[in-house]
Amino acid sequence: MRQYLCMFVGVCVALSVAGGSARTVSSSPALDPAATQETASRQREPLAAPSDAARQRALLDRYCVGCHNERLRTANLMLDRVDVEHPGERADVWEKVIQKLRSGAMPPAGRPQPDKATHDGFVSWLENALDRAAATRPYAARTTIHRLNRAEYANAVRDLLALEIDADSLLPADNSAYGFDNVADVLTTSPGLIERYLAVAQKIGRMAFGEPTIRSDIETYFPPPLSRQEGRASEDLPFGTRGGLAISRFFAVDGEYSVRTILKRTVDLELPIGLKQRQVLEVRLDGLLVRRFTYGGGSASEGPLATAGEYFKRVDNSFTTFDVRIPVKAGTRVVGVTFQERTLEPEGLRPWYPTSSVSYLDVDHPLARVERVEIAGPYGAAGSIESPVRRKIFVCRPLRLEDERPCAERILSRLARQAYRRPVTGEDIATIMGFYENGRQERDFDTGIQAAVERILVSPHFLFRIERDPANIAPNTVYRISDLELASRLSFFLWSSIPDQELLDLATRGRLQDPAILAQQVERMLRDPRSSALVTNFVGQWLLLRNLAHVAPDTREFPDFDDDLRIAMRRETELFVESQLREGRSVLDLLRANHTFLNERLARHYGIENVYGSHFRRVVMSDDTRPGLLGHASILTTTSYPNRTSPVERGKWILENILGAPPPAPPGDVPPLPEGPRVKFSSMRERMEQHRQNPTCASCHSKMDPLGFALENFDGVGVWRVEEAGATIDAAGTLPDGTSFDGPAGLRGALLNRSGEFVTTVTTKLLTYALGRGVEPHDMPAVRKIVRDASANDYQWSSIIVGIAESIPFQMRRSQ
Repeated sequence: MRQYLCMFVGVCVALSVAGGSARTVSSSPALDPAATQETASRQREPLAAPSDAARQRALLDRYCVGCHNERLRTANLMLDRVDVEHPGERADVWEKVIQKLRSGAMPPAGRPQPDKATHDGFVSWLENALDRAAATRPYAARTTIHRLNRAEYANAVRDLLALEIDADSLLPADNSAYGFDNVADVLTTSPGLIERYLAVAQKIGRMAFGEPTIRSDIETYFPPPLSRQEGRASEDLPFGTRGGLAISRFFAVDGEYSVRTILKRTVDLELPIGLKQRQVLEVRLDGLLVRRFTYGGGSASEGPLATAGEYFKRVDNSFTTFDVRIPVKAGTRVVGVTFQERTLEPEGLRPWYPTSSVSYLDVDHPLARVERVEIAGPYGAAGSIESPVRRKIFVCRPLRLEDERPCAERILSRLARQAYRRPVTGEDIATIMGFYENGRQERDFDTGIQAAVERILVSPHFLFRIERDPANIAPNTVYRISDLELASRLSFFLWSSIPDQELLDLATRGRLQDPAILAQQVERMLRDPRSSALVTNFVGQWLLLRNLAHVAPDTREFPDFDDDLRIAMRRETELFVESQLREGRSVLDLLRANHTFLNERLARHYGIENVYGSHFRRVVMSDDTRPGLLGHASILTTTSYPNRTSPVERGKWILENILGAPPPAPPGDVPPLPEGPRVKFSSMRERMEQHRQNPTCASCHSKMDPLGFALENFDGVGVWRVEEAGATIDAAGTLPDGTSFDGPAGLRGALLNRSGEFVTTVTTKLLTYALGRGVEPHDMPAVRKIVRDASANDYQWSSIIVGIAESIPFQMRRSQ
């Protein structure tokens, strides 16, 4: 495999330098260059009557040019010289103007303001002029070669080989840009990363083919460190259990595996927590009970564990460890280690033990906990020909020596076609079969297939999404990408993975150019479980859910915060958004839906009664404080500091992710917010008002803070409150255009009154994620078309996603 490194680097460099000049699969012809190519000599046609343009120029001169002129250069924007009659010539300038006007940021407060009709009329005129210009000269950017990020790599391996891998532990984290980690420009490649891909491919090969000679090893698994383990730890564990963890693990071969459970001990590390109470520990495989251990409380036990009295006589590691050997068939299995749940009250209610309580880590505490689980093996490995991975790979089995090569070509051609996302060529097969022959000579048929599969997994055609310009196309020409390239764009957008056979078959036959078939495929793909990648990858980054794993609220300020709550916060938002995708709801329901998804832990956090157990279920809100995303603890926690709320972070989040009007980056000399005993009892509003007295801070904070103040009734972890520092919270605020509101309900209403801006923001974020590049000013006409078309269906998710799939930026590309 190592000899492939130099060839791999050479191919990547050649592709990068060439910019994709060769084409393996033919593309649809380019659009008419006369209509699409931008040249300095093209004939300019006025987009509006001169008198109309003159009126818009007079409007600019009256309200804008006083600041934005060639002499002052405010915000580096000079509107006194820009051509009003031909806005398409400077779309980059005018799109910024539209964004500022739509958000109400301009003209700034204190300056003369046009009336609403005049303001809206100018914005509509400008948008229509830019859209007409874009219709005559379609614009599409040229994306670079796109390396699969590690989430896409893991999903592609899953769909290719039916093998789940932990990409986070195998590959380094990817860089992000524009808020997402699938942006082509920052997915760089280095020799060190190529070496990692080679090692990972070999590891996947050993896992997939399950060699009987595989060495025994030990893997260790931990529950979340701050988990109280009071409820059911996973949907994969049965009802009536609590704590522990469910481990989804791939077992490479049939054999015996050791499962060792180590209990969490007291602070002095001598005795297991909860020893004085009777505890029942269960070990399960795929939900079936394997072994049950009973200990503590003076009861009899199995194995080395005995009564509580004997614990106090002898302290040894064996008294905190459970071992059991399990025969396991190859494949992905779920090993569960959990406790039987004891109901302490007839109704099944449990007492509440705060994290800060001494008894939480004391032998007297009634609830035992698992510290870690170690799985070792295999012992006595026998190999397997029946694992799901092998069934996926071996679509044929040679019975005679002369059948081996045709069978190998059949297996590898099918895998390479799906891995490369296109029909394979004779050159592709010859390269792969060379690796098969080497492996076959080394041992046997299976070893040859394994060597070839490892070669496929490090091919540039698998690791990179490469789009090639058609032969003989003129430079800087917009053209329609091939159906196969469109299939790849679509599958990585909706599934973060490779196309399936149905999508590839349609693309190979050139059927994806039919808008009806394309829309049908989008609907089908959204119904597929793989579309949950939109939630974990797109929503997880757009709504900052990934950041939740790294926030650390101060447990002195928020003693009830733990990892169970952290997990529940994220799960609520994921289920909330996924239900809207699956149910064909409107994007506006992200703000206005009066339901959410809760389990007992999160419901207790919100103060909502009659929700019991660890299972999440749909709950209708009884008041107007929680509906929509603005009441989700996941967002409220990630936009707070460890020991307090942050109106700045919350306001900034609303500007960026709801209104699509992010504030500029702060200057480097911004003074910190006053801290310490003197300001301990001042409200957050009072402290921020002091902060805004600094003119350097006021320009941005005057836009962010009023939005954040509306959410001040939620503390740093999203608990509702009415007072801070003994004073009633003032949750009044204003939008950048001066619209006033009070509290989260008032803010929600004000944002819904500007629903067009919110839908445009969601569409822009989705398009950025779908393209793997930043949305440019020239893309905004396409965004506006998507939003206009989706308005007929109340902005349903599916309508917006279909609109993106049919858009010019998604279906077209510019030649080099």
